Amino acid sequence: MQALQLLDNRSLSLVDIPDAPSPGEGEITVKVGAVALNHIDVWGWRGMAFAKRALPIVVGAEAAGTIVDVGKGVALKPGQIVSFFGAETCGRCKACLAGRENFCENVAGIRGFHVDGLARERVTLPARLVVPAPAGVDVVAAACAPITFGTVEHMLFDNAKLEYGQTVLVQAGGSGIGTAAIQLAKAVGATVITTVSTDDKAAKAKALGADHVINYKEDRFENVVRKLTRKEGVDVVFEHVGPDTFARSMFCLKRGGVLVTCGSTTGVSTEVNLFQLYQRQLRLIGSFGCNKRNLATVLDKMAAGIARPVIDTVIRIADIDKALARLESRDVFGKIIVTL
Repeated sequence: MQALQLLDNRSLSLVDIPDAPSPGEGEITVKVGAVALNHIDVWGWRGMAFAKRALPIVVGAEAAGTIVDVGKGVALKPGQIVSFFGAETCGRCKACLAGRENFCENVAGIRGFHVDGLARERVTLPARLVVPAPAGVDVVAAACAPITFGTVEHMLFDNAKLEYGQTVLVQAGGSGIGTAAIQLAKAVGATVITTVSTDDKAAKAKALGADHVINYKEDRFENVVRKLTRKEGVDVVFEHVGPDTFARSMFCLKRGGVLVTCGSTTGVSTEVNLFQLYQRQLRLIGSFGCNKRNLATVLDKMAAGIARPVIDTVIRIADIDKALARLESRDVFGKIIVTL
């Protein structure tokens, strides 16, 4: 079968690899239908791995497909669309058994980043590492659930405890997770302020449900946020940009507010004003990935029409380099999907 492999730190190639084996007990074989690209793919493409890895490696961290075969003891059926959990967890440690899979004590790594990923025709894996999509959720939408929507669900509701009537600042509202955050926050009755880089993205974010949109190329977002909130600040900041925005994001928080972050696309180090942190009793929370409960929840929300992925482009696998370059330059609104 064919797979998209990272051969070295910047060379991707479509290659032939051995076919997926028949599923054993507790396993399934899935025909991969769509792969959703994320900024983490750019990091992997540029060799910015968090841990040592052996190259070549099959890329693709977020995907969905259709079951074609099942092993003994599996309740799932051929023909079902499933979303892949984004990491290869052990399923037996205390965290996994408690449903906190993103805290797995023996995780092998992120798919496509540390271990072989999902940009291949078929994959055989334990059935516990997929979540079935409800009726009405197609393979493209399901491909955006594990990282894009699952990460946001975990950030906003497990960690930041966002509620009806609160105000949230969503940084980079035109990104994949930014568009998801706007929708999920609006669905619970929050007021959403978001930042974007162009007027075109501003119009799209407004159409998606954002109450206030700030073009950060034209205005300092923290000044606008303070004005919109009458100098009180927001309850929650949804961060994933990093050093370019982090300190100013903190400044946007109200007393006792929460900043939750899942990324640092502009770098890995920043300064924190400790006086501001403790004097205003702020909370800074790091959030990584999601658990399987979050994944199932967002698939149900998609089926109910509460939120749907915003698709920027659907590309051929041969155009992957161009797509990753667009992600790196932030020339997207929503998700880029690779179909197989």
